[in-house]
Amino acid sequence: MKFHTEYLHFSTGKLREFINITGQVESALRTSGIAEGMILVSAMHITAGVWVNDAEDGLLADIDEWLEHLAPFKKNYRHHRTGETNGDAHLKSLLVHHQVIVPVTKGKLDLGTWQQIYYAEFDGRRKKRVIIKVMGE
Repeated sequence: MKFHTEYLHFSTGKLREFINITGQVESALRTSGIAEGMILVSAMHITAGVWVNDAEDGLLADIDEWLEHLAPFKKNYRHHRTGETNGDAHLKSLLVHHQVIVPVTKGKLDLGTWQQIYYAEFDGRRKKRVIIKVMGE
């Protein structure tokens, strides 16, 4: 079995931002030379996430509203007693999870028709990383 690792680096302009990283994941897969296996894509921060879903602006807005409804920004999170102000970002990250595994078949991401891979930032405007780990033959 072969392994290939790459890192993506982000510094978003907004506090919350959703970035389609499918192309960058496909590029890492091509570089790896792996034809059959899987690829792990994982946010390396506790206030970010990675998900697979449709690349449609209305859906992204709906997801953003849903996350804000479930984990709204507010000043009285217990976490804020530590001097932080990002308690909601931690909760949003838990809702979307921090990683996905995508199958690789015949050298391509084996995604469904409309599926894309997204990096979700919930506490942006500073440097963050995503790891891409390709595993297979």
